[in-house]
Amino acid sequence: MARPSIQFDDGAAYERMMGTWSQLVGHVFLDWLNPEPGLSWIDVGCGNSAFTQLLVDRCEPTEVRGVDPAEGQLAFARARPAAQIAQFHEGDAMALPFPGHYFDAAVMALVIFYVPLPARAVSEMVRVTKPGGRVSTYVWDMLGGGSPTAPIQAEMRAMDVAPLSLPSLEASRMEALHALWSQSGLFEIRTREITVSRDFANFDDFWSKALLQPNIGPPVAAMSGADRQQLRSRVRQRLGCDGDDKMIYTARANAVVGLKPS
Repeated sequence: MARPSIQFDDGAAYERMMGTWSQLVGHVFLDWLNPEPGLSWIDVGCGNSAFTQLLVDRCEPTEVRGVDPAEGQLAFARARPAAQIAQFHEGDAMALPFPGHYFDAAVMALVIFYVPLPARAVSEMVRVTKPGGRVSTYVWDMLGGGSPTAPIQAEMRAMDVAPLSLPSLEASRMEALHALWSQSGLFEIRTREITVSRDFANFDDFWSKALLQPNIGPPVAAMSGADRQQLRSRVRQRLGCDGDDKMIYTARANAVVGLKPS
């Protein structure tokens, strides 16, 4: 029997867990890109527009288009302040609904490992970007243990419970990102690691928010009550959390940017 697919249909739940993380990384990412104001942007896989909001707040764009396949996420995005400038479209990263050479900059935030054919998605970003424009992404270092849910996933696997699989985990490696950008004809390619930390009120706060992640929550919910409690205890021990004190968790993303030839 086929395993259930990962469903991103709750923009508010996404905001509590991954939206906050995305903006933490996104601020550092934009500092690194240092884009000039007045650009037109496409945010591919915009989700609930956590990163799109940063583009609007920080980059003085002339135009922003967000594309995502999940209508529930887009509904949340359209209720954000960013929607006063940004427009959101239901669509596929591997077949973007825009003509070639349309945007000054294309970006993808925490998405590429969900795309079945990452090279096609990168090629689409290149296609819709103007000559001389910038194409970039940031993504959790999933295979290097950089994800915000890495300790939960490790303990799930130790208990023979697998998180829902992501189709393109390999694409999260820095070497793979550089290769994808190079093979798509981009030049002046730069990469960097981005490490960010997030405060949680206590372990329960971390745990409850982590279970909102759609590749974690459903398989954990399917466990027996005793197994869920055992998993929770194992993760807490792994993180060294005692009592109800505030905890800080650090995650790591890989980022890449390149320019489209003129």
